[in-house]
Amino acid sequence: MRSMDQRAVVALAEDIDADLAKRIDFILEIDKLKGVLRRSLLVDGSRYENTAEHSWHLAMAVLILAPHADDTVDIVRAMEILLVHDLVEIDAGDTYIYDEAAQQDKERLEQLAADRIFLMLPAEQAAHVRALWDEYEARDTPTARFAYAVDRLQPLLLNSGSGGVAWRDNGIRHSQALAVNSPIDDASPSLWKLASGILAAAADLQLLVDDRDD
Repeated sequence: MRSMDQRAVVALAEDIDADLAKRIDFILEIDKLKGVLRRSLLVDGSRYENTAEHSWHLAMAVLILAPHADDTVDIVRAMEILLVHDLVEIDAGDTYIYDEAAQQDKERLEQLAADRIFLMLPAEQAAHVRALWDEYEARDTPTARFAYAVDRLQPLLLNSGSGGVAWRDNGIRHSQALAVNSPIDDASPSLWKLASGILAAAADLQLLVDDRDD
């Protein structure tokens, strides 16, 4: 069946005000995040994770792991940050953390995406959502640093749990993984101890290229 344009569907509703129409348009727009695939496999190895699943998983991880934050963290705000921060991938796509060439253009593309997507909302809420995204990007609060740490830990756990397929397929070195994930230590020494231990074990098992003696 041919799908209708989302705005045409909303327009069919009678007496809908402009504020609500914008919110519904936004909700329909972000459904596209379910189609953005990441490089991490699900733990069972059956398929690649999509970004909407990733965002949900991060929000849950913050809720569960908050007692291990090094500083006082606003859990609700951290969850909001993590539900918002990857919406820009609707336009910009997922940039693989180990792809140095793609990382060069990541900020520009994501800024353009943020300008378009968040401005779909009514002005006050658009400002709130953009502030959440900017806080994540700046990482200048304990809450944002913890959110970022969880965002680094989750794919590490998926990569390890799925047998390191993504690491092995891309020839990722232990030193690369250690550098990419080191910001975890800024927010939670206990989570960093866990993460660095997993990476060392992954190198021992040749899931990562073992360059520890290079």
